[in-house]
Amino acid sequence: MLFQPIILPLKDGRTAVLRPPCANDAAAMLECMRDTAGETDFLLGYPEERNIPLDKEAKFLAAMAEDPNAMMIMCEVDGQIAGNCHLAFNTKIKKRHRADVAIALRKAYWGLGIGSKMFAMMIEAAEAHPGVKLLELEFIEGNSRARALYEKFGFRIVSLHPNAIMLKDGTLLHEYLMQKILHS
Repeated sequence: MLFQPIILPLKDGRTAVLRPPCANDAAAMLECMRDTAGETDFLLGYPEERNIPLDKEAKFLAAMAEDPNAMMIMCEVDGQIAGNCHLAFNTKIKKRHRADVAIALRKAYWGLGIGSKMFAMMIEAAEAHPGVKLLELEFIEGNSRARALYEKFGFRIVSLHPNAIMLKDGTLLHEYLMQKILHS
């Protein structure tokens, strides 16, 4: 799903560009994915698990533009990808009232308003999508920054998956499901 790029003034005085990614962004997106996975234990993978072939990532990003049931926002600051947000609409009859959202942002760009703007855009897109009533996401125990962002936008915890995540050191963490009821 395509959208018009947006210029976002950041809290530190810089400017970000929020735009759909394209196939040419594949290498930089993979680098960003590896970086974000290495900066926190709160994403669902480690950097070494982000070894997606470049051509496969390029095809995935190109398909995003054509897919009416998905939307990806890429954030670029000073020529570097700061992060991305992904929205996926369910297409099965029993689940098409639900959409999933996920976000990853390099640590250097936390607290600048990027996550809030991307979430606002995702909610707006979900509200415009016919039949969507719920936005859903998961977060890992201890990720208080993400939880605060999600709650700011009206997401509420609806279930707990105990010990769903095991870190390399053997630490077990819960995973929480959050939902936002849409008023469209």
